[in-house]
Amino acid sequence: MDTLPAFPPSGIAQWLGLVAALLAGLLVVFLPIEVWRRHRAGTLDRKAVLEMLASASVSLPPLLVGGWVLAFVTALWGGAAALVPWSIPTTGWTAFACLLLVDFLYYWDHRCGHHFRPYWSMAHSVHHSSPQFDQTTGLRVSLMDGAFSPWFYLPAVLVGFDPLLVAACFGVILAWQQWLHTETVGRLPWFDGWLNTPSNHRVHHGAQPQYIDRNYGAILMVWDRMFDTYAREDEPVRYGLTEPITSSNPWTVHTLEIGRWWRELRAAPTWRAFVRSLWAMPGKPAPR
Repeated sequence: MDTLPAFPPSGIAQWLGLVAALLAGLLVVFLPIEVWRRHRAGTLDRKAVLEMLASASVSLPPLLVGGWVLAFVTALWGGAAALVPWSIPTTGWTAFACLLLVDFLYYWDHRCGHHFRPYWSMAHSVHHSSPQFDQTTGLRVSLMDGAFSPWFYLPAVLVGFDPLLVAACFGVILAWQQWLHTETVGRLPWFDGWLNTPSNHRVHHGAQPQYIDRNYGAILMVWDRMFDTYAREDEPVRYGLTEPITSSNPWTVHTLEIGRWWRELRAAPTWRAFVRSLWAMPGKPAPR
């Protein structure tokens, strides 16, 4: 097999950035369709509009702290790269390998976001709190995500991939997931089994017992199949938290689960129970 020539990481990063921009841009395709479908169905009421605005407005705080997150990621990944005495040349093949590795690491990042109580309460629960599922849900992210997520991608830097390439691959897998937040696209028979599709991601946002903690993958469903976390969309999905949020206020959206966690910590009867509550899996009874 012929090898592809090496080229500057900035070159592949620009190309991957274009792919990410095109994927993220699908929001402007699907959102008007979703709004029209709801209007035709008579479900585009005041509550639905407020929920969509709440999801979109929640994305503003992360944008405001974006500079700090960029500085943190640059220092973290750049410092890790400086410790590695080797590097992997950036070619088409190694860029593809990096994308696969980042996709694998995202699976564990995402899974920890559901199982690690601080990560869930302070960050990832925000994304899951909406009772609706549309393109604005993809914008519903916490400003704390940037404090947790970057750590999971250090292995990609430590094996020798250029940090800029890792960042570009991460951008692609995030952008892929934007178009998944829709009910406009139904099931896609073959693709649903191996790629993350709207059907698979609807399952991931489901509050029914059979859907909870399923389909963590970013682009591929291979990791979910390997680690037995894959589930098909077998019945209509009920979205949101198992203990629903009842407000469209962006502040409440950001802080609701933190408040629930804090009240549980304060109610701990012993120091041992307090420490166990710090790390207890979300949704499990408070330890005693």
